[in-house]
Amino acid sequence: MDIGCDNGERVRIAFSLDCCDREALSYIATTGGISGDMVRDLMLQSMQNRFGEVDKVPVPIQWLSDNGSAYIDSDTWDFGVSLGLKPCTTPYRSPESNGMAEAFVKTFRRDYISVHGAPDAVTLMRSLPFMFEDYNENAPHKGLRMLSPRQFRRLQNKLEGCPV
Repeated sequence: MDIGCDNGERVRIAFSLDCCDREALSYIATTGGISGDMVRDLMLQSMQNRFGEVDKVPVPIQWLSDNGSAYIDSDTWDFGVSLGLKPCTTPYRSPESNGMAEAFVKTFRRDYISVHGAPDAVTLMRSLPFMFEDYNENAPHKGLRMLSPRQFRRLQNKLEGCPV
């Protein structure tokens, strides 16, 4: 996601979403380009945010990304595999093939960037933790019965713990 600030600066944000509950697990933001090192940090942080301090995900999980050089870099691909991820990419010039990410970007721009503004890169980057936290805790999703990602997961965890 590329956000233009009012003063002309640009902030590039890469994020990871859990496709089951739509939680934004982690993100990185920069005023420069997104590197393979940054994507690898994003992978590791996403895994740890979901599963805790583990060396590998408990079951293989698909890591879907676009075809940007930072995502298809062999070091990034190998690192993902070492974490138990199954890296795969969307078809070229086919953003609709990753509809969940596209919907997230649309929601994020509409509900957060347009509301809070982006006067400059520093202000925007300082606001991102709040924005992502609010999205995860409070943003209702039609596909989650109008619950936020974390509300949905808490409900699922309660239901799974119920013996009846």
